[in-house]
Amino acid sequence: MRTLTVIAPVYNEEEVILDFYRELKRELEKLSGYRTTILFSVGRGTDKTLEILKEVAEKDRAVRVLYLSARCGHQMQLLAGVDHADSDAVIMMDSDLQHPPSLILKLLAEFENGNDVVYTIREETQEQPTLRKLCSDIFYFFLNLISDVPISGNAADFRLISRRVADVFKKDVRERNLFLRGIVPWIGFNQAAVRFTAHPRRAGTSKYSLSRLITFGLSGVVSFSRKPLRLTILTGLLFALFGFLYALFTIIQYLFLESLPSGYATLVVLLSLFSGFQLIFLGIIGEYVGAIFDEVKRRPHYIVDEKINF
Repeated sequence: MRTLTVIAPVYNEEEVILDFYRELKRELEKLSGYRTTILFSVGRGTDKTLEILKEVAEKDRAVRVLYLSARCGHQMQLLAGVDHADSDAVIMMDSDLQHPPSLILKLLAEFENGNDVVYTIREETQEQPTLRKLCSDIFYFFLNLISDVPISGNAADFRLISRRVADVFKKDVRERNLFLRGIVPWIGFNQAAVRFTAHPRRAGTSKYSLSRLITFGLSGVVSFSRKPLRLTILTGLLFALFGFLYALFTIIQYLFLESLPSGYATLVVLLSLFSGFQLIFLGIIGEYVGAIFDEVKRRPHYIVDEKINF
């Protein structure tokens, strides 16, 4: 009999976590040939999510709860779950019921066909805000322009990975600025896609604020492309050439023309333009230096406070 672990990152989901558990459990009970485990990776929150999950784990020994010492983010919670899973297949899915548990049968069917990674592609839904959808499309279009790894804009953190892919994460892929939507395609192996329609959130609110979305996006850019750094070099060379030509023009004016314009407006415009680009480029370089700084500190990705049913 094969084994399956479903990893669900949780943070302040007391309003929906019981509904999620019941629907997931109902789907897992339909499986034949699999011994299943549900692993809740819980970030330290402010509601009663942990107390609810403790009660669930007390009644159901197939439920494991990994309680982390702090809120370390969605990607690190998934990594913590993978580190503590020991099954033949691992499924990652959100606990807000936007990822339908009924899709698990399709994921396993692709896994049994020999695929080590089965990722999902989210179809467009009316519930998704237009502005957020537009920003997401623009970001992934830009990211694919500069990245050597194709990353689907509609890919979700709802996927299945085999044991050997999980072992790659445990032993080799230990980045601090983890961007799973890019790492999973980069790893390779046999991969298949399954499309699904995202359900509306059953209760509660999204835990991804605008600032967290921006940070998540920057992690993706820094992790998968050096082209922004190369762009700064190219732009710097172009501006240096422009500055040289303008200096030559100024010298010719000084030597051969009787009067020169004051040039105040020109100087102000050029100084403002050059200074603005310099600050932008310093910010880009700073992002890469900051990512390096996070790696060399070698702090743990997460700290476990409590384990239940392990």
